Amino acid sequence: MKYIFTLLLLILTIQIPRAQEKTMCITVDDLPVVPYGIDDHDFHLEITKSLINTFDQFEIPAIGYVNESKLYNNDEVDSAKVKLLEMWLQNGYELGNHTFSHKNYHQIPFEEFTDDVLKGEKVSKKLSKEYGRSYQFFRHPYLRIGNSQAHADSLVDFLQTHGYRVAPVTIDNEDYIFAKAYHNAFKQDDGELMKKIGEAYIEYMTQKMKFYEASSEKLFDRNIAQTLLIHANLLNAHYLDDLAGVYKQHGYRFISQSEVLEDPAYRTPVTRYGNWGISWIDRWAISRKVGREFFEGDPATPDFIRNIAN
Repeated sequence: MKYIFTLLLLILTIQIPRAQEKTMCITVDDLPVVPYGIDDHDFHLEITKSLINTFDQFEIPAIGYVNESKLYNNDEVDSAKVKLLEMWLQNGYELGNHTFSHKNYHQIPFEEFTDDVLKGEKVSKKLSKEYGRSYQFFRHPYLRIGNSQAHADSLVDFLQTHGYRVAPVTIDNEDYIFAKAYHNAFKQDDGELMKKIGEAYIEYMTQKMKFYEASSEKLFDRNIAQTLLIHANLLNAHYLDDLAGVYKQHGYRFISQSEVLEDPAYRTPVTRYGNWGISWIDRWAISRKVGREFFEGDPATPDFIRNIAN
């Protein structure tokens, strides 16, 4: 009888499907901050502290991608801005290379772009070593990876030679347009408008999450480990708590940049190229020659947000 019970239990366990765990890596571009013309240390510090507080609260092993040109004033390194990067490292978060000056790989010579990559690691790489943090990931500015196979492969070879791993994005979005609108409302001291923009942002980002989940299901028959791209701006300083809460409510657990790349989906080959700055899910879909209907339903940034952002 004991053996029959054990056998029945085993059969039931096999037949009941386990819910797929949802995981997400949150990556933040354009460190130290996106200031929109406000060169005030307290303002920059507020953004950095708020982001880190959210990471701590929701146990998010975030990574920040740095544009080191922002660390300089009149060709001299600004120690106050470097301290913002140190705050990331002191609190256990990684830094990555987003080039020195955020140039578009599709618009400049290979040598100029790769020089900008190496120039963009001088401070962050040294700091990461001092704090015992990994420094190994590269994020393409504008998500431009190369407009042909040869163009893309040349950059991949260069990055691998210099010890970098590419950091793809799956949940692409226009948070930067919302952020510019939010900043404009902030400059006008219009709290009501800031709230309206913030609420629209959360709704938009929720729909983006659902859209890329559905795209993943269509392409891979499962929801892959997702990588979210956002920027270090005032909007996310104020609303990342809400956004992280939405992701938790939808069953997501937050993982690191290294962990997300363990998903086999990230080894899907890209075989078709163009002047695109798009999600890797879209790249993989284009490479598989899917029909246009695959991309239908992608949530658009509301017109009122675009108008406020100019």
